[in-house]
Formats: sequence, C-alpha cells, structure tokens
Amino acid sequence: LSDRKKMSSSRKHHLKSLMLQIAQGLIAEEEAQSLEDRKQYMSENIAPLQLTGSVAELQDLCKKMHQKIDVIDEERYDLGSKVGKSDKEIEDLQIKVQDLKGKFKKPVLKKVRMSADAMLQALLGSKHKVSMDLRSNLKQVKKEVKEEDKESVGDWRKNIEDKSDRKKMFETTKE
Repeated sequence: LSDRKKMSSSRKHHLKSLMLQIAQGLIAEEEAQSLEDRKQYMSENIAPLQLTGSVAELQDLCKKMHQKIDVIDEERYDLGSKVGKSDKEIEDLQIKVQDLKGKFKKPVLKKVRMSADAMLQALLGSKHKVSMDLRSNLKQVKKEVKEEDKESVGDWRKNIEDKSDRKKMFETTKE
C-alpha cells in the first residue's frame, strides 16, 4: 500500500468536477432524447387537433378524448399494478437468495440447564399446568424367560451336528 502514490486533494477535486460535468452533459442529452421521443409518440398516436366546426362537433371531440384518456388510464393502472407485483416478487426472491447464501450469521446461543417442566412452562406459559413425569406414562412390561431358549443353548453339540450334516449335503451337491 505504501508503494502507491496518494492523490492530492486538488487532483481529486479536479477529477470530481470533470465527472460532474460529464454527468450533467449526459443528463441534458437524456432529457433532450426523452422530449424528442415524446414528440414522436404524440405525432404517431394522436391526430392533429382541428377546432373548426360547431359546438356539437367540439363536444363529440371532447367525449372521444375523454374515452381515450379513460382507456390510457386503465392501461397505466394495469401496468402499474404489474410493476408493483413484479417488484414484490423480485424483493422476495432477493430475500430467498440471501437466505440461501447464508449471509446472516447465526447468533451463539447460551446453554441453559432447564428441566422439562420448566421448559414446558416457559413455552406454554404459566396458565397451563403440565407435568412431565415421563416414567408414569410408560407401560409396565413383564419379562418372561422362555424355556426353549435355555434348552437350545444348553444342547449346543446337537446344533453343531445338525449344521455339519447340512454342510455335507451342500458339499455332495456341488460335485
């Protein structure tokens, strides 16, 4: 950073004034272009005004113009509502993109030791009296020891002989 030369304040001021002059020129060109576009649109879409005629013809002309104004106002309103909906959708999508990027840092939460009763009371409020005695809700299960299991475990030699017979069956079928 120290290798770069710092710009003097007079140089900064001069560059800023040049940028402002360029921006003013661009704004003036843009205004002239929009005025030209407006004149071109008016000449294409609106017939030249002819005021020669009677009062009845002028009233008819006013009625036609009012009808055209109503149609244009409806179009303007419809376009405005479409733009509003699009802006809202864009905003929602930008929020979703930010959420997906994960720019938001999750705050570090403190570890709190709390019993289940205290947690329920904090969640539900003090009006609800709920006790969390989970053991009272459990079913009582009686353990039954099966005698068959004891016999099969006790006679392990018989099981090995049965399995060796099976092994011999498979060996003979392979040949």
